[in-house]
Amino acid sequence: MIASLPIRVRLTLPFALAMALVLAATGAFVYVRVSSALVTSVDQTLRAQATETSLQLQQGHPLVDEDATTGGVAELVAASGRVVSTFPTGVAPMLGAADRERVLAGHALKTSSDDIAGLIGRWRLLAVPVRIDGRRDVLVLAHSLAARRETLHHLRFEFLLAAPAALLLAVLAGYLLAGASLRPVEAMRRRAEAITASTPGSRLPVPQSRDEVSRLAETLNDMLARLESALERERRFVADASHELRTPLSLLRTELELALRRPRSPQELEQALRSAADETERLTRLAEDLLLIARSDQGSLPVRREPLSAQELLANVAERFAGRAERLGRTLGVEPGDDAILDADPVRLEQAIGNLVDNALTHGAGAVRLSVLRRSGRVELHVRDEGAGFPPEFVGRAFDRFSRADDARSSGGTGLGLAIVELIASAHGGSAAIANADGGGADAWIALAPASGLMPAQILSRV
Repeated sequence: MIASLPIRVRLTLPFALAMALVLAATGAFVYVRVSSALVTSVDQTLRAQATETSLQLQQGHPLVDEDATTGGVAELVAASGRVVSTFPTGVAPMLGAADRERVLAGHALKTSSDDIAGLIGRWRLLAVPVRIDGRRDVLVLAHSLAARRETLHHLRFEFLLAAPAALLLAVLAGYLLAGASLRPVEAMRRRAEAITASTPGSRLPVPQSRDEVSRLAETLNDMLARLESALERERRFVADASHELRTPLSLLRTELELALRRPRSPQELEQALRSAADETERLTRLAEDLLLIARSDQGSLPVRREPLSAQELLANVAERFAGRAERLGRTLGVEPGDDAILDADPVRLEQAIGNLVDNALTHGAGAVRLSVLRRSGRVELHVRDEGAGFPPEFVGRAFDRFSRADDARSSGGTGLGLAIVELIASAHGGSAAIANADGGGADAWIALAPASGLMPAQILSRV
């Protein structure tokens, strides 16, 4: 029966089925992602509100300021279950005894509920333990999910309108293209229309005849290969960069919104501005790192080589970070040892060692030691700390872009520091590696080939 259908119909039906599946899958994916993002946004709002409310309670302020417009519900419950304070007044207890005991044990509770007495609709709850005047209480905050429900309702409605229209247009386009399937140029056009960024490796059909159309098909296929390679690099780069930029921008926005929510004292405004400045500095560093990686993706990273002393290089890096180490109460120094001469770019190499020292000061603990080690004909520049070391599962992907270890070692980082270290090492014909030291702590190093024909005294005589 299907074989008796016109070719246009036989070609159009599978296309229509595939497009319907794609649209349905896309709609479901977008719906789930939007739903999750909305809940995440509510959770972030509740966490920020919990932090602020806890500080207010510890300072003797009421549960919620009278001029606040939170749009939510707040409740302070004693360990015995007695409701100490509510906003607005008259709200029934929102937490059961079992959940209250769990929170008092130190576990924050996040849940959604639609059976809270006195509250209409579905609500998102956050319960955290607080200590006020030596008393352990439970702070319960609730935010309505009505806006989320309405947003998802509009999304479903719009998709139900747009999806049939998109499917109809796609089927009509496939039907028209199938009518010209026997002509080589139309076959190429049909294939070209189907090629998208989500179909890597697709190419145009090349006619058997060796004429202008055949040569055009071969030229276009070569162009598609180049574009596909460039698109894949750009897509991976943009996806990673946009993900990393979202976090500091969100934190910056949150700080500013909290600062503007109600009148603040000069000290509070200064603290908000300092926090915003820290996030701005993080954005600046991230932008500089992304530019460096973009340059390396366009070709090898340019380096300006010159003879330099490895010990002098480490001393310069230690001097740069000495003030920061002192503020952190940490020890930073260069271990004595045999000097080595490197043929390298001092600026790039200082940047790489600086990234390793920055990681050690940010995520490690104890003293940070810089040293030069000769091994297997290479010169290794080591940076060691006395912290907890690297998680075993992180070692294999440490130098991947935007790769981080667990929360204990990745707070505030972008995941680009070690990737840049490896880029700089590779540009010098060397390598980078990390490991956990035998006596505890993290050990990261760069291995380079030593320069030939120059001694340390000759390098110092040139300074």
